[in-house]
Amino acid sequence: MTELSPILKQATPVIVDHGAGCYLYGTDGRRYLDFTAGIGVTSTGHCHPRVVAAAQAQVASLIHGQYTTVLHRPLLELTERLGAVLPEGLDTLFFANSGSEAVEAALRLARQATGRPNVIVFHGGFHGRTVAAATMTTSGTRFSAGFSPLMPGVHVAPFPTAYRYGWSEREATAFALRELDYLFATLTSPAETAAFVVEPMLGEGGYVPGNTEFFRGLRERADRHGILLVFDEIQTGFGRTGKFFGHQHFGVRPDVITIAKGLASGFPLSGIAAPRELMARAWPGSQGGTYGGNAVACAAAIATLDVIESEGLVDNAAARGEQLLRGLRARATKAIGDVRGLGLLVGAEFTTATGEPDTATAAAAQRAAVDKGLLLLTCGAHMNVVRMIPPLIVTDTQIEDALAIWSEVLAEL
Repeated sequence: MTELSPILKQATPVIVDHGAGCYLYGTDGRRYLDFTAGIGVTSTGHCHPRVVAAAQAQVASLIHGQYTTVLHRPLLELTERLGAVLPEGLDTLFFANSGSEAVEAALRLARQATGRPNVIVFHGGFHGRTVAAATMTTSGTRFSAGFSPLMPGVHVAPFPTAYRYGWSEREATAFALRELDYLFATLTSPAETAAFVVEPMLGEGGYVPGNTEFFRGLRERADRHGILLVFDEIQTGFGRTGKFFGHQHFGVRPDVITIAKGLASGFPLSGIAAPRELMARAWPGSQGGTYGGNAVACAAAIATLDVIESEGLVDNAAARGEQLLRGLRARATKAIGDVRGLGLLVGAEFTTATGEPDTATAAAAQRAAVDKGLLLLTCGAHMNVVRMIPPLIVTDTQIEDALAIWSEVLAEL
């Protein structure tokens, strides 16, 4: 009898029968409030009727039209529709399937367009599991250990993670920018650096938002040295943070963004966006793929954009995110050292009395929440941050329901 790989780690014991909105229903008939959203993927909730209808209609018309062989209407319409929400100037798109593919496409573009070999990533960032993306990932060794040698040309600079350093945000930011300049002097010359690749808010690294001063510092150095600023918006895009894209909180212009996750409400679809002049500097034939821009995924993405706009989900993410953050902070016990987030990306960091990461208590809290019908995940280098990522359609009542369960969990701990 065949089975799933034994090294896959299941975060919950739930076997799902079906999903609807913010809820998953187990094969045992039990209902779960899903604050994982497929790790930020099901932005419009499970099986939103408009997304389902769009996908069903497309399946009956064309399932796959490989887009370097033929073009199809969903791909062309999605490309046009994204023009209304992408940052100004990012007017060309390349589509792929997964976040890792998008990151590798952005890396390839940066190196080819600049003719430079090196990239700088930031401590705590997550960019994927394929070889190049895993090399660029520093949120935990579990993503890169055991299959060295990794890709050369990647250098790591600090992210302004104030809580970990025990400093103010201003102190952490000043330190991060000083160390970036020191990295230029010691490890990679600016003239050999193709790109900064950074998340607007660390995801797997512990749900740590960046800040305006830090990103302005990156932009200034990028402009001064001819380096590209690549924002990895795979988890922070499409309304998740209470802005359409996470970097919009900080007023800093990207040269390239990567997109995936919430773009198509659960269908595999990713991509990169860049100015036409920059994208044209990629080498001919360097972009492609069998399944990228799949017709059904594109149809689902168009419907997702419709739902986000018509139901005001970006504003809802901002309002419900404030409610969730406020509620978690009000309920924080001595076991929780920090609560932080942007929009509907909120994390509670568990620490010991001496301030050390408390992985065991975070894991116990996550398991207890599942037992009470609330699906959560952990993250962070030490997996001591419990994160909440509800769909963008979440209501104020559902936020309060989740907070009530969380209160019970903390009381029992």
